[in-house]
Amino acid sequence: MTRKLGKSAVALMAALTISVPAGLMPVPAAAYVFNDVRIEGAQRIEPATILSYANVARGQDISPGELNDALQRLQGSGLFETVEVIPQGGLLVIRVSEYPTINQISFEGNRRIKDAELATIAQSQARRVYQPSQAISDAQNIAQAYAAQGRLAARVDPRIIRRSDNRVDLVFEIREGDVTEIERISFTGNRAFSDRRLRQVLETKQAGILRTFIRADTFAPERIPLDEQLLTDFYRSRGYADFRVQAVAPEIARERDAFYITFNIQEGPRYRFGTINTVSEIAGVDAAPFAAQNRVDRGDVYNPAAIDNSIRRMETVAIQQGLNFVSIEPRVTRNPGNQTLDLTFALTRGPRIFVERIDIEGNTTTLDQVIRRQFTTVEGDPFNPREIRNAAERIRALGYFSDAQVNSRQGSSEEQVIVDVNVEEQPTGSLSFGASYGVNTGVGLNASLRETNFLGRGQTLGLTISTASGDRAGSINFIEPFFLGRDLKFGFNAYYNETESLNSDYDTRSIGVRPSIEFPISANGRLELRYRVSQERLTNVQTDSSILLQDEEGERLTSALGYSYNWDTRLTGLDPLTSYKLRFSQDIAGLGGDVKSVTTTALAGVETNAWREEVTLRAELEAGAVYAYDDYDSWILDRFRGGNRIRGFEPNGIGPRDLSAVNQDGLGGNYFWAARAEAQFPLGLPEEYGITGGLFADVGSVWGLDNTIGSDGSAVDDDMYVRASLGASIFWTTPIGPLRFNFSKAIRKEDYDEEQNFDLTISTQF
Repeated sequence: MTRKLGKSAVALMAALTISVPAGLMPVPAAAYVFNDVRIEGAQRIEPATILSYANVARGQDISPGELNDALQRLQGSGLFETVEVIPQGGLLVIRVSEYPTINQISFEGNRRIKDAELATIAQSQARRVYQPSQAISDAQNIAQAYAAQGRLAARVDPRIIRRSDNRVDLVFEIREGDVTEIERISFTGNRAFSDRRLRQVLETKQAGILRTFIRADTFAPERIPLDEQLLTDFYRSRGYADFRVQAVAPEIARERDAFYITFNIQEGPRYRFGTINTVSEIAGVDAAPFAAQNRVDRGDVYNPAAIDNSIRRMETVAIQQGLNFVSIEPRVTRNPGNQTLDLTFALTRGPRIFVERIDIEGNTTTLDQVIRRQFTTVEGDPFNPREIRNAAERIRALGYFSDAQVNSRQGSSEEQVIVDVNVEEQPTGSLSFGASYGVNTGVGLNASLRETNFLGRGQTLGLTISTASGDRAGSINFIEPFFLGRDLKFGFNAYYNETESLNSDYDTRSIGVRPSIEFPISANGRLELRYRVSQERLTNVQTDSSILLQDEEGERLTSALGYSYNWDTRLTGLDPLTSYKLRFSQDIAGLGGDVKSVTTTALAGVETNAWREEVTLRAELEAGAVYAYDDYDSWILDRFRGGNRIRGFEPNGIGPRDLSAVNQDGLGGNYFWAARAEAQFPLGLPEEYGITGGLFADVGSVWGLDNTIGSDGSAVDDDMYVRASLGASIFWTTPIGPLRFNFSKAIRKEDYDEEQNFDLTISTQF
């Protein structure tokens, strides 16, 4: 009697049989003795290989169970489509049918993923033995690749087409299906912040009108832990120390074309800092110098970043005093009654652990030194887990790696650790072509070539060319972020700009080079030192222009030393709601060349979130002055010409004018000031559309000339006249770039000012 173990044409699984004499089946304890084994049906596979899998001994007793084991081993080899093991007295017949050879592999129905990419996913290969289990595994992997693109409804079926000579064509029939979008993200348990505000925090986004371009609206399970961490960081930085995500419930629609995700969160109370103390538990170490570095004040909203910043400052003091293995331990005591947290910074003696070495792997392009310089710790230094975590963040922030993992493990002894850095390179170069639009410049085209990790040295090299109506520009930029092995950013810029009657009746050309050095002088402050040598030319001044402009026609060589101090709280981000920025800059021309002037500009700005963080408020105050010395008179290319400092007016639309001239071109001014205030808020549209509104108010002036004798011999009025405007904005964040529509109205102006009631800024890259 022959016993079949199953055969399915649909699943293409092996059909294996074992045949034993019918009379022996009721007696499972009976044994067989075989003096010979005969192989039937084998074509490509050697009999010795088949016998090695069967492992049946001649001349020895073999039980039915052992005979079945031999069958299972042959079946499990994956070499045969069918197997029969047939005892015939002293002869054992092993009859096999080999799997066919794959003639070719093809894919049908795929549009979103190309054949070449699918071929790398499938492990089945042409001219290899066909294995149904591998084909099914390949189909599952292909379906998983579609799922990673958000097409969870994709189905992949492997089929075979029989050919001659025991060959088959393997065909993967693919039904891609539609993108499984995230239709809705909702929250339960949130009281302090709206669903709209919390959705802005998440990496995952809802599907919107731009779902064809925005890929974040597809469900990816691996993004859920990141979203949970982003929510936790958001809440805790705002004082909610007990916040936690209790559960995340993704649900798929019956049609498998949409996901609904619900975050069940527990906010807890909002805490403020209570009593702040610094104590030393190390004999002979005074806590006072460490307490002076504390930046956490009583009454401040709880923020882990503020605690971490104070600990880093205290650790610096320990290093300066030569104290090794000092650990700053933050001890927090909750007071639920008054919703305060008492904080104690305890100086304790940490374990004596040293860094044995730092191992870096995975960097095929980036030099080791680029990664290693992100560590302030070197081999032999005391091990500081906080510094290792900070170094890991700095490595990820480089943007050179798609993944960067920094872990520590025990070294050659219990007192040593090895820091392992495993990175995965990603492309750092880009070639982009784009378009821009401005009301004044019209449609423009631009092209740029940029490499942010040039030759694997962490350097930036860029080339940009742009052209628009009456405006052409090009530049070459080079940045070395770690000049001379220190935290010095060396930059070199060469540029060329040319305008032809751009909002004026004259042409300009400027060409120059600008090397610079930038370095930090505080946690939030950086200083830049620079030198500029350039040649500017003013040509084609019309005869009906002001005599002042006609006298200034020609070219001048500028040689200037300059510096800029920038202070920006966003560098540390300790306050999640409010940020401040300050900038002070001076350029002193006269070290050779024709221009002798001192140009000074200053800017102060603040940005904050209000009304449950639904509204963003911004305010800026900016001013500048050009001082000419040594009998030098400023010219149009030295002076301030308004620009976009006061919205509602053309770039050269305000400031002194020679009213006796025919065309009354703006002359610019030696001085300017501007104050700007703006509010950005939701319009009630779904946030996934990326459309918000805004209101703004600008006020300021441009004034002052060295030479005020106009075309008719009378003095040009260069007094300070205040201009003001009000307006509304529409902000639209699109995959091709941010768009801003400004609608403005001048409410205070001079009769000769040139207004601009609408402005649209488009910058796209493709």
